Amino acid sequence: MDRGSFRLVDRAARERAEEALAPAATRSTAIRGRAVPEAEDALRTAFERDRDRILHAKAFRRLKHKTQVFLNPDGDHFVTRLTHTLQVTQVARSLARALGLNETLAEAIALGHDLGHSPFGHIGEDALEPYVPGGWHHAAQGVRIVEVLEHLNLTWEVRDGIRAHSWKISPPPTTREAECVRYADRIGYLSHDALDAVRAGVLQVRDLPARARAVFGDPGSRMVGAMIDAVVEGSLADGGVVVMAPGPLEAMHELRAFMFQRVYASETAAGQKQLAIDVTRRLVDHHLAHPGLIPATYRDTSADPVTQVVDYVSGMTDRYALSTHDRLFDADATARMRPLLR
Repeated sequence: MDRGSFRLVDRAARERAEEALAPAATRSTAIRGRAVPEAEDALRTAFERDRDRILHAKAFRRLKHKTQVFLNPDGDHFVTRLTHTLQVTQVARSLARALGLNETLAEAIALGHDLGHSPFGHIGEDALEPYVPGGWHHAAQGVRIVEVLEHLNLTWEVRDGIRAHSWKISPPPTTREAECVRYADRIGYLSHDALDAVRAGVLQVRDLPARARAVFGDPGSRMVGAMIDAVVEGSLADGGVVVMAPGPLEAMHELRAFMFQRVYASETAAGQKQLAIDVTRRLVDHHLAHPGLIPATYRDTSADPVTQVVDYVSGMTDRYALSTHDRLFDADATARMRPLLR
């Protein structure tokens, strides 16, 4: 329907446009459904609604004060969990668009992929592991947030992508769009974590593996672009799944191993780790002893007491976890810890 200078592009028109996508693409008209059936939106496709719901979620807003690598950083240009999420979203959309996949589905999964992250990054994940049989993982917590704690009622496809965005998770995701997010996540954290390590003085650019620099270039936009090109090349050659071309994939594995050795498991990270674990576990233990302190607005009363506490503590931002520790325990002790948590 044309009205003057504008043309109404409603849901039906957007769904018709998806017919031109690649055969491997996931159509919003073929979803497996939502946990609670609901009427279709007049303007937005199912995946567009999911994207919008994630953007307005409380858990999404908290990402701006959650750690990526360096805990509670002072510098304005260090990557946070929110900026990482936006970077992953850009890469996932670029991959999906280049491969003829459903860009909006990739966008929704990418925006939601880290909703379940704890304070203090993966260190917080380690701190919570003893409280959960089989271990605690942010991907499973992300699904719990969208299904239970915030009742977003997302499509099965987006929830599946959040569940399996990490390469550790088995079975892998079902859609090719979610495979784009898996690669986008790795591309995002390797390139930008390397930049942060240089900014923090942990690395110099010349320290990075020579092959990775030769194949991808230095960290930043050049590396991101080269990695995207390598995934597009590998996927078009394979024809079945989203995969990076073999040569660049070996260079990426080498870069990842280097980053774990020199950055993620560095002396700087090790110095932060035990302090962050202590803060997290003291908060869990205190709230287990005093469950009445958990706000009613973020509490699943049908869950067991440990799950309720872990829901609450894992949802904290870095700064809220530290300020709560200040209030509940020794503020002077926490003040002494803060320089080590930066």
